[in-house]
Amino acid sequence: MLEQSVVVVNKTGLHARPAALLVKTAASFPCDVVIIKNGKNFNGKSIISVMSAAVKEGEEITVRTDGDREEEALEALITLIKTGLAEKR
Repeated sequence: MLEQSVVVVNKTGLHARPAALLVKTAASFPCDVVIIKNGKNFNGKSIISVMSAAVKEGEEITVRTDGDREEEALEALITLIKTGLAEKR
């Protein structure tokens, strides 16, 4: 199990489009993916779960991966979040 904290930098946070990209990326790996915000766990492979976290710009979340290819998954997800989830800043 690996985890890393990251600050969400895109202006809209994890609304529909960025959340969908995050979930699509997470789903491309066989490991479990959990997004942690304020001590609560959200399934990183569920759009409903990720959106219910209501993550806004500037908030810190933790991404946890566990299982096959966990290192690769964590790196891909952290990079995606740090670069703004493909949204213009």
